[in-house]
Amino acid sequence: MNILFVHQNFPGQYRHIAAALADDLGNQVLAIGEAGNLGRLGHPRVRELGYRTPEGAGPHTHHYLRSFEAAVRRGQQVARVAERLHRVGYRPDLVCCHPAWGEGLYLRDIWPDTVLLYFCEFFYHARGCDSDFDPEFPLSLDGRLRTRTRNAVHLLSLDAADWGISPTHWQHQSMPAEYRPKISVLFDGVDTTSVTPAPDTRLEIGDGVVLDAGSEVITFVNRNLEPYRGYHIFMRALPRLLAARPNAQVVIIGGDGVSYGSSLPPGETYKQRYLDEVKDAIDLSRVHFLGRVPYERYLAVLRVSAVHVYLTYPFVLSWSLIEAMSAGCAVVASATAPVQEVLRDGENGLLFDFFDGGAMVDRVCAVLDDPQRLAPMRAAARRTAVDTYDLATVCLPRQLELIRTLVRGEQPAP
Repeated sequence: MNILFVHQNFPGQYRHIAAALADDLGNQVLAIGEAGNLGRLGHPRVRELGYRTPEGAGPHTHHYLRSFEAAVRRGQQVARVAERLHRVGYRPDLVCCHPAWGEGLYLRDIWPDTVLLYFCEFFYHARGCDSDFDPEFPLSLDGRLRTRTRNAVHLLSLDAADWGISPTHWQHQSMPAEYRPKISVLFDGVDTTSVTPAPDTRLEIGDGVVLDAGSEVITFVNRNLEPYRGYHIFMRALPRLLAARPNAQVVIIGGDGVSYGSSLPPGETYKQRYLDEVKDAIDLSRVHFLGRVPYERYLAVLRVSAVHVYLTYPFVLSWSLIEAMSAGCAVVASATAPVQEVLRDGENGLLFDFFDGGAMVDRVCAVLDDPQRLAPMRAAARRTAVDTYDLATVCLPRQLELIRTLVRGEQPAP
């Protein structure tokens, strides 16, 4: 098979599937991505082609259309690379593309007969989803209209695609009903043979502090520390939590940027805003911000965790939740729709209302009061990760079979 991957931050969600296809000598694998982001997969049989970073929207563009204009510019860049490939005779059997940034807008115009398999991560809704979820950040009429306009790229991409993949059923349900029949639910996959419990792990975090699996370690992990992932709820609960657990250490992983939602004025970060709210009410020597860390250090944090706290708006589910479960963490999480697809309260995790920081503290304390009593819950969390989300035995085989089915010209099963 001749497979092309298109992702501005390649490999992104395609890390494992691209490598698996390239490992088969019968396949040819090519990738297109933004030039500055390439080179991270490091597979000798995956050829990568870059396009230059496109300009954003012009200064006079209507603010509803700025993301759309940026997507069109990016789509043009990808189309130009694709057209050069087409001119030298390159014809992929299938293209895997994450179209959210516009890269999939014009691929049908370059290869009219190629199968397009698009990653359908999320479709925006002004009501009943992430946009109007948090009363601290109310959505104005202007915001509702802009949210509807943001879906223009997704609708054009869905129309062009032959088939799609959504990682979870909840994300699948966010898609327009008329497109759902051609979208499979397939999670990316977690390597549960590598992400495992390791009771002998020791974590040095500076200032002479060394943590191990016997310590009262409360962990909180996100790509960036921001409201979409409940950072404000977590921080506001810390004064009560640290007062209730005088021996606890809190370890926080996450950057200062914004992955989702609105940015703050220049020079401000959500991390500092909510730390400033509580810093006079907590013992900062017991709260450790590690920033962004290498993957092995991140795994060490999960392995020494006594309680792992995860919150999210009704939005895309984080890989880190499944990895925490695979590492055998006792997970205390917000009872929001994407989480409830994975966690069952009292069985493989403990749930609380997203906005109820007091309930979060009570649930964390319940775990720390009697860790052995909840050992079966930790084992059940890992079992869920292995049985449902394992890369090698569940997710990757299903992804490969879907690709083979589409290349054969067959209709995938619902």
